[in-house]
Amino acid sequence: MLEATRTVREFAIEIPSATRVFEALKIDYCCGGNRPLTEVCQQNGLELDEVLELLDEAKQTHLETQTQAALPHAKADPQSMSLASLINLIVEKHHTYTRQELERLTALLEKVCTAHGTNHPELLDIRSQFQTLRAELEPHMLKEERILFPYITRLETAVGQKQPAPFAPFGEVANPIMVMTREHEAAGGILITIRELSNDFKTPDDGCFSYRTLYNELAALEADLHQHIHLENNILFPRSLKMEQKAAGKM
Repeated sequence: MLEATRTVREFAIEIPSATRVFEALKIDYCCGGNRPLTEVCQQNGLELDEVLELLDEAKQTHLETQTQAALPHAKADPQSMSLASLINLIVEKHHTYTRQELERLTALLEKVCTAHGTNHPELLDIRSQFQTLRAELEPHMLKEERILFPYITRLETAVGQKQPAPFAPFGEVANPIMVMTREHEAAGGILITIRELSNDFKTPDDGCFSYRTLYNELAALEADLHQHIHLENNILFPRSLKMEQKAAGKM
């Protein structure tokens, strides 16, 4: 039986496909994932038993998938991946997708704002929020790729070879992780604002195909960023902290 008093984040970690349930129910499992499921359901007006049933179905599906782990097409569980492999997944899948979509949606937003901005001034606010999101995410990903992620990879190698932790110019890995987490929270806040401004990405009746495409792709970007941040906040960062402690002989 699933325990309703557990946090949303704990469910997301234990049951990878639970993130799809939370996405559908508009439950924040990344930046705001430290709250108990009971509290989240009450605040969001959701029936706890129904949510637990959906999560149980997701768990059963995950268990069935694990039994087919030997198949070539099976996906690795992020919890069991090496940190280097997890970082590779984050960069190749999520960072690449995010960069592509930030570029593409910037142009699409300009097009839709030009065509519909007079009748729908909220589009101008969405464009402003999106510009802020892009300005924050692009240097954020660079800092991860050039500073934090290479250190975590070197740290994992050192621990595997029973060597001391590599030199960290930032002191402890907790320091950049704290910065990255704060920036994740800021991005999460912008995503919430964009969703509110767009009325849950609902295209108005006079919206053209480009308008509808814009909202669909903004929703897709939001979903991917939630998964992206989940992998870092809930899996990569905690495991990296524990590994550094192990390298220092504190575990």
